[in-house]
Amino acid sequence: MCAIVGIYGNEDASKLASAALFAMQHRGHEATGISSGGDDSKKIFTVKNRGYVRDVFDENAFSVLKGNMAIGHNRYSTAGSDSTFDAQPIHAKYKLGEISIVHNGNLVNKNEVRQRLIDEGSIFQTGMDTENLIHLIAKSSANRLRDRIIKSLPKLKGAYNFIIQSRSKLFVMRDAHGIRPLSLGKLRSGGYIVASETCCFDLVDAEFIRDVKPGEMLIFSKDNNEPESIMLDNTKEFRPCAFEYIYFARPDSDINGINVYSARENMGALLAKNDAALLNADMVIPVPDSGVPAALGYAKESGIPFELGIIRNHYVGRTFIEPTQAMRNMKVKMKLSPMRSLIEGKSLVVIDDSVVRGTTSKRIVKMLKDAGAAEVHFRVASPMIQHPCFYGIDTPTKEELINAMMTKDEVQEFIEADSLEYLSIDNLKESLGRDTNYSMVSFDGDYFVV
Repeated sequence: MCAIVGIYGNEDASKLASAALFAMQHRGHEATGISSGGDDSKKIFTVKNRGYVRDVFDENAFSVLKGNMAIGHNRYSTAGSDSTFDAQPIHAKYKLGEISIVHNGNLVNKNEVRQRLIDEGSIFQTGMDTENLIHLIAKSSANRLRDRIIKSLPKLKGAYNFIIQSRSKLFVMRDAHGIRPLSLGKLRSGGYIVASETCCFDLVDAEFIRDVKPGEMLIFSKDNNEPESIMLDNTKEFRPCAFEYIYFARPDSDINGINVYSARENMGALLAKNDAALLNADMVIPVPDSGVPAALGYAKESGIPFELGIIRNHYVGRTFIEPTQAMRNMKVKMKLSPMRSLIEGKSLVVIDDSVVRGTTSKRIVKMLKDAGAAEVHFRVASPMIQHPCFYGIDTPTKEELINAMMTKDEVQEFIEADSLEYLSIDNLKESLGRDTNYSMVSFDGDYFVV
């Protein structure tokens, strides 16, 4: 779920990279970092630390981050540990010079590749799967970095977007299934941007060009006015992650040609279409913020009034991406407050984007009933999450997924809701469009990359 960005051909590259990371802070806030270089420096400069973008990058940081190209990263850990040492970009020196790398995704064969490299003498400095690619590049005998990358990537399996910065070039790669999003834009102040989400393009004044193609490598260099495109693998089926539309992405992003806000509104409308029994409820309220578009869609379809019955404190981060359950529990209380005067004595339809562990849903239902709600009917604008995802979502075991361990009725009893319904897999496909076979591994257990 991490955010990555690459800027090429702009004298304010590091500042533009930090602005893009700020716009994509929702994708991870454990740590952030930027590497820069280019021009005549022939060096790579890196600043990274734990915390938010606004806290890590200041004038002192930008005085270090020189050059007309930069790569950046916001960390949400699915591999490695929660430490500055495992923050990105990862910088290394090897035979051909220096490189720095950022990665969004998760490599499913990371342990096998890592052990093989260790057996061959490699010494790892971090716990991240990203470092596997650095060692593969370093051990290659090819004379050019592009050739080393091309030879190394087929050894990796899983979901990945990589951006690699050398002392003079930028290399961008998306896995052959296109699981995680990645878009290309042109900066109006000069140069190019590649980023995980298009929501950052307006902030840095960039024009969207296109999505990076699955299996494509883009190379930015002073030798070409436009990025060079090399198709490394066009033999795989396009399988973008459906969870990007449900939760990960900002609603103002367009992913693979679909607006996230519209997709979520469609999910809510289809959820209501098959839920006619609740037409006598008093109001529809969202679990903010990611539940808002789906709740609006539900309200429009059902005719039940939409109300903001839960107020969110926006100075608290997203609970799902907190690294420990104890932190998630505390932040639910800090983040969400019920509107007692609005909901007291009322029958509520509560719309949330998903149910993962169930603990947050339970606390929300209790909070609303403690505030005087007569009934709380919980509605989920995604299917039941019954399978762990190994492509970049931090749900490593079935034991953490409440819908994998309980029936729907048991979940309803656990969260103490008056009723509980989920969006069906078929309705999710309808809301996103049936012309693409989305990755829905969390819902259907189809592990197409193993």
